[in-house]
Amino acid sequence: MTLPTPESLAELKAALPGAWTQDAAEMSPWLTEWRGRWTGETPLLLQPRTTEEVARAVEICARHGTAIVTQGGGTGLVGGQIPYGEVLLSTRKLRTVREVTPLDDAMTVEAGVTLLEAQELAKEKGRFFPLSLAAEGSATIGGVISTNAGGTAVLRYGMMRDLVLGIEAVMPDGQVFNGLKRLRKDNTGYDLKQMFIGAEGTLGVITAATLKLFPIMRSRATAIVGLESHHDAVVLLARAKAETGGGVEAFELMKRLGMSLVLKNIPDTREPLETTPPWYVLIELTSGEPDGAEAAMERLLTAAFEEGLIVDAAIAQNDAQKAEFWRLREEHSAALKPEGGGWKHDVSVPVSRIADFIDEATAAVEKFHPGCRVSVFGHVGDGNLHYDVIPGVGEDVAAFIARWMEGSEVIHDVVARYDGSISAEHGLGRLKTDEARRYKSPLEVAMMQAIRRAIDPQRIMNPAVLF
Repeated sequence: MTLPTPESLAELKAALPGAWTQDAAEMSPWLTEWRGRWTGETPLLLQPRTTEEVARAVEICARHGTAIVTQGGGTGLVGGQIPYGEVLLSTRKLRTVREVTPLDDAMTVEAGVTLLEAQELAKEKGRFFPLSLAAEGSATIGGVISTNAGGTAVLRYGMMRDLVLGIEAVMPDGQVFNGLKRLRKDNTGYDLKQMFIGAEGTLGVITAATLKLFPIMRSRATAIVGLESHHDAVVLLARAKAETGGGVEAFELMKRLGMSLVLKNIPDTREPLETTPPWYVLIELTSGEPDGAEAAMERLLTAAFEEGLIVDAAIAQNDAQKAEFWRLREEHSAALKPEGGGWKHDVSVPVSRIADFIDEATAAVEKFHPGCRVSVFGHVGDGNLHYDVIPGVGEDVAAFIARWMEGSEVIHDVVARYDGSISAEHGLGRLKTDEARRYKSPLEVAMMQAIRRAIDPQRIMNPAVLF
């Protein structure tokens, strides 16, 4: 692998007329991660409009041994989409909706279609595409596949890995892998599409995907409840599953600190409950029956009050109030920014151990850095927490941020003791690739390296990421 040479750059520009730029102002927005932690550089931004143009570009890079970083919507949080001298290949102009087949509960779209556009397209056809996350207006289908994004509905529908039926991708030598099938069953060997999901652009460039669709539920109920203890949240989740027979679509835990920072730092937000409990859970239930979700929510909350699991509750009365409730959850990351940022962690542990993990990790990090503040929020239903540590009030922010990697090791060591993962849905990127070696077995690392060597022997695809 080499960085681009004048010869390779000249050939790329000649092969993709009108689909490249070297204008610094045009490239600048795509060279910095939104939190400002990663800022890179590239001599050339490629913006191919078709799979054929992607294949042409990658073949040229392969011939010259030129390194490539592929980028979707640029919403990643671990620096995997930021080039440091490599050619930057954007998939944002791969915009074609190739096919929607409601009877197959499937649609095929190109990689630059945004997550929100995919949701709206499915809705137009009387179907539901369930992946939802805060950056859905910018995040692209290619990007969320490459990072195996999760979002808020994993509890019911699974990760992105569970929502992909087929993939088209340009391989590191420029060949096109055409795996765009709509089949639910294909037992003819290795499931090759799965290699690209979560690979962070290291095994090829995803150019299109066939996605699973689902029926639109006929009723939906959303509530925020208050709890005295995060231990009660795990019990409440089990109660909700039992009450609804699998109708829990989202179950989001929030600590009071995070909620207070949203109310402080995000305009036009307001306290959702009459009280200010130590913990909150946002619950969303769906049902195929008219008013079924509303009835199930009332039964659940009544039983939870009687059992002492919750101390307060508010059910959204309309779509506007539902959106307000979700905004309180989705703005948690943005609300930390005015506090000077922090040590951010995207971890997962078994659902049954979530509360114990929070207790042990918090004790460990407060011992390591007395005076720090811990904000916990995330997807309790699938064991994924965003565990963020921010400076104490009045603390020197720069000195605090300088301890990020040491503090992360403290937290991730606790994750490992709970047989968890240091990356639940954001990927490893540049941020966690080296650290992951501490927690992966030598055999796991060797297996991943063998796959990569077989498919990308020159290591030209996102070379600084993964093993």
